[in-house]
Amino acid sequence: MSLSSHRHAFLTLLLAVLLAGCSERTLETPVTLEGDIFATFYQVTIAEPITAERRDALEAGILAELEAVDASMSTYRDDAELVAFNQAPVGEWQTLSAPLIEVLSLAHRVGEASGGAFDVTVGGLVNLWSFGPEARPREVPQDTLIAERLAEVGMDTLEVDADQRRARRLKDVFVDLSGVAKGHATDRVADYLAAQGIDNYLVNIGGELEVAGHRDGEAEPWRIGVEIPRDGRPQAKHVLPLEAASVATSGDYRHYFEADGRRYSHTIDPRTGRPIQHRLASVTVVDACNARADAWATAMSVLGEDEGLAVAREHGLAVLVLVRNAAGDGWESLASPAFAARFGRDRLAELGIEVADGAAGDVAAEGPEALE
Repeated sequence: MSLSSHRHAFLTLLLAVLLAGCSERTLETPVTLEGDIFATFYQVTIAEPITAERRDALEAGILAELEAVDASMSTYRDDAELVAFNQAPVGEWQTLSAPLIEVLSLAHRVGEASGGAFDVTVGGLVNLWSFGPEARPREVPQDTLIAERLAEVGMDTLEVDADQRRARRLKDVFVDLSGVAKGHATDRVADYLAAQGIDNYLVNIGGELEVAGHRDGEAEPWRIGVEIPRDGRPQAKHVLPLEAASVATSGDYRHYFEADGRRYSHTIDPRTGRPIQHRLASVTVVDACNARADAWATAMSVLGEDEGLAVAREHGLAVLVLVRNAAGDGWESLASPAFAARFGRDRLAELGIEVADGAAGDVAAEGPEALE
């Protein structure tokens, strides 16, 4: 071998060693992975030492989980599993993936427990009001069109057979999982990280959060901000410590349109076919499962503060709502008893959060038995 060949081989070996050394270098914590997905963002914070090589492998795995959810549950992708299901012949059973069946089954349970306030067959109305993939001008639909689509809505129009892993539409409804898919994706990413041996992390997908361990990797809990429900730059109204739990928030202050001086929220009441119209501006639900928290946050937004908190007491849900005051220039913070039990009544009192215990004789469940 010539001298130049020896030199080339040596340099190649040296470069490989240097690259290997870089990939094994422990990164400064916390490590943040972020990007865009589902027309929103994802951000994963890992609060423990990992190498650059490990970071890259984890990021690839996270993206694979997110892509799998998008390919299954998107209503904007022509090749999505849910789109194919929505286009399948009415009345014919369709074999679906296990994750899609899981989410449809969860949607059924929350739909029943909420008295129809959560309903994934509302997609036709969401589209009609310009908040879905169906292109329409942002204007108030005619009453006749609302009535036509409302007549098609109802969880009884969607049959799910979890044992056989199949489902069918009994009417030509448009199934829309936007009220639960982000939560499911958050669970998927968290489960992936746990399976990879990561003990301290925060997953944030478009505002749906799931945490495990501690933010310093040792003792400090993660701190979660509950936003002031208004337009403009996000600002936390309440900051709460959180360990080993999921948080989902729904509000009427981010996605809306205005017509004739009136604001129309993106949250459609499946019972009326129209955007919600009440003082409740923001709902935060804490639960072990983000998909469930996501669905319930949507349901609570539809129900409003009084009915929503009554349902929260009935099912033992940990819920915090921000309600516009009568003057419209501020907010009242109300929490369910289960929320108070999690964070402590004294702590909530310090934050100016009132516990909505309800009238004497109201049912207050010991736990979320209706959600399992």
